[in-house]
Amino acid sequence: MALDSSSHSPSIKDEDFPPSTSKRPGGWRAIKYILGNESFEKLASMSLIANLTLYLHSKYNLEGIFLVNVVTIWSGSSNISSIAGAVVSDVYLGRFLTLLFGSISSLLGMGTIALTAAIPNLKPPACHEPSICEQPQHWQLAVLFIGLALLAIGAGGIRPCNIAFGADQFDTRTERGRAQLESFFNWWYFSFTIALLIALTGVVYVQTNISWVVGFAIPTACLAFSILIFLIGRHTYIIRKPQGSVFLDMVKVINASIKKRKVNLREGTDHTFYNPPTNEELEEPNQLQMTDRFNCLNKAAVIIDSGELNSQGQPTNSWRLCSMQQVEQLKCLVGIVPVWCSAIGCFVVMDQQSTFGILQAIQMNEYVGSHFKIPPAWMGITSMIALSIWIFIYQRLYLPRSRKIMKRDTRITTKEKIRIGIVMSILCMVVAGIVEKKRRESALKHGSLVSPLSIGFLLPQFVLSGLTEAFAAVAIMEFFTIQMPESMRSVAGAVFFLSLSIASYLSSLIVNIIHSVTGKNGRSPWLGGHDLNKDRLDYYYYIIASLGAINFVYFTFFASKYVTSGKL
Repeated sequence: MALDSSSHSPSIKDEDFPPSTSKRPGGWRAIKYILGNESFEKLASMSLIANLTLYLHSKYNLEGIFLVNVVTIWSGSSNISSIAGAVVSDVYLGRFLTLLFGSISSLLGMGTIALTAAIPNLKPPACHEPSICEQPQHWQLAVLFIGLALLAIGAGGIRPCNIAFGADQFDTRTERGRAQLESFFNWWYFSFTIALLIALTGVVYVQTNISWVVGFAIPTACLAFSILIFLIGRHTYIIRKPQGSVFLDMVKVINASIKKRKVNLREGTDHTFYNPPTNEELEEPNQLQMTDRFNCLNKAAVIIDSGELNSQGQPTNSWRLCSMQQVEQLKCLVGIVPVWCSAIGCFVVMDQQSTFGILQAIQMNEYVGSHFKIPPAWMGITSMIALSIWIFIYQRLYLPRSRKIMKRDTRITTKEKIRIGIVMSILCMVVAGIVEKKRRESALKHGSLVSPLSIGFLLPQFVLSGLTEAFAAVAIMEFFTIQMPESMRSVAGAVFFLSLSIASYLSSLIVNIIHSVTGKNGRSPWLGGHDLNKDRLDYYYYIIASLGAINFVYFTFFASKYVTSGKL
């Protein structure tokens, strides 16, 4: 189904990334402030995410399953809070204010984490020996978790709205506008990634080698600067008012369709559907048209008798009679669920590198060659470099040259991008398993905690993780946003980050199950020890790779049918 969304932004003459000279709100004139805000916000949040495992391991003495659970559950909570953020945005505050308050919450959270680094009493004392470490007290963990909770709340306000707010600035009723929107997706990823590559290397170096206090003060200042940039661009934005809770409407549709489940909608039956003109239709003339998919939901809009409408032509019970617009909005969400499930499989792989990938790096020779030292937290930057290089090649080299040669649009389709991303995720885990086997064997051979194997051997798995994100994550984000009408763009953002959240929780669940099952009858568990050399992390990686293979089959033979054939 083609969705035509409205906007009040001016048309853009160049579909790539030109500066706009128009003084009207919206367009690239507004996007430069949005991208600036996003770049500094991501620099701040990723400087914590990239080094959180190492910080908790080295300064809070957390280890094993508890460390992995803290990181993955916090990551999952940061993403699942997007649902609450989407509701607040759509019902009460709108996207602009939700973004602003989310940024302020993140600033407070980052400031709290900086305090844990600055005040020695907020952390346990340093380990006397690698295996003799005092664990943090409950109140010390409480302060840490308060900071992480504020960051999760802030993420809930930022993540469902930042892409949607940027998309609001374009006119997507035209082919040119849709091309501009795609360019925005790519530049959104590219701009903050480049900012991270320039600055995050320095921040991580400061955290690891100079001072955790200064290392956390820098991202705190970056968050403050991102808020300032966002407010400076206030006069350039198209700011849409909240239009009510789409989630509540969806619940009403489900309830009404269940109550009217005995209604016969087969051909030959004559039914009247409730589809009145509304104020939203006056503002957004291109409304969702009635479709043939998921027809059981259409029962929610069937008018059975005249008593269901009052004298003004409105439902006497909105929980029994819904409009076709409400029904079609739910259909849009249901239509992306199969792809959403496949996205979770991809994101489980990406989660492994921020936890076990960093733990691998900690127990490897940090030198590449005789002089170049790579801190473990820098490994995540490899993924960002791979992502940035691919987007630059695709956007600036592949598309322009292929158009000249082929004389037609040669964009990679959404299906192809997602399928390639799933293959990359499988290869990532297979390579990670092979490298871990070699790392462990070399450490045991030399009888040392740290393997003499160079940290450089981890580069391929981190590159493949970045390419998984470059293909699958970007395509899935675009698919969710384009499949939703403008009134549901915050929902699209929330659904995307919900898939990241479920992936984090699923990853934590798999880790705990494997730890429990493999540790029965007095056996040494595959995961969870202080020393990776006593674990079998390689076996765990192969299990995740097997799940990726199942995901590939599922997407190819089922979920791909729900992906539109348009090229993105």
